[in-house]
Amino acid sequence: MALTQVPSNALAADGRSLNALKLQAGQDSPAAIKETAKQLESLFMRELIKSMREATTKSGLLDSPAGDLGTDLLDQQLAVTMSGQPGGLSAAIERQLTRQTVPADPGALKMPTPASSQPISKAAPATTSQTDFVQRHNAAATQVEQATGIPASVMLGQAGHETGWGRKEIKNADGSTSFNLFGIKAGASWTGKTTTITTTEVVNGEARKVSAKFRAYDSYQESFSDYAKLINDSPRYAQARQQTGSSQAYATALKQAGYATDPDYAAKLNRAISTTQQLRRAYA
Repeated sequence: MALTQVPSNALAADGRSLNALKLQAGQDSPAAIKETAKQLESLFMRELIKSMREATTKSGLLDSPAGDLGTDLLDQQLAVTMSGQPGGLSAAIERQLTRQTVPADPGALKMPTPASSQPISKAAPATTSQTDFVQRHNAAATQVEQATGIPASVMLGQAGHETGWGRKEIKNADGSTSFNLFGIKAGASWTGKTTTITTTEVVNGEARKVSAKFRAYDSYQESFSDYAKLINDSPRYAQARQQTGSSQAYATALKQAGYATDPDYAAKLNRAISTTQQLRRAYA
């Protein structure tokens, strides 16, 4: 079918131009998309100019039907002239129309096969801090996964959640990091280094500030290894060990075992693990 072009000096507000624009919008050719984008920008610019004129105080002395017609024609010409410029609104519209009508990758129209039991949420893309955190600790987590069997995505997700994606790490008294990525407390059986901080615990449904002693390490690698050892060796987390293939089931099992007092811990941890799964698939 031959391409029907809207004249470059016409605006898609009149009947003939509007019909031509509708015809072009249904075609997939680059020329049709480009002209359609320009016309849409022209419509926007015309309304913008009209709004600006209406916001201007008029004296009323020179108002007349002929004057209004002349002003409208001038506005139309200005809208056409200002549209289609490099880097303008039409370029953005053109890119959007191209994505909707001619995908760069034909496979983009196919539904992806999920690599895990958890879907990837396109509505909540990963933040810069999440991406940086996963890239920073991915090698250590992967190495510990190979040695212990605890999935790297599970550990990275929980470490990210516990530390606010690296922004709220547990500190030593001198302000240096304790390398404790998982908020593991130092019980009576712990013989390693410790640090004492004020933390928030939920007691009887009420959030309270308490002073608690936490484990401290010499490296992030030690933190990942100690966490994996805790999950693998403690009878308390036996159920969680059986659920590492599902972020939701694993997070729920940890919450039920009392890993944290936050009543919403399972849901928050599930989202964090799903985020790390998404990020690691992106550059796997």
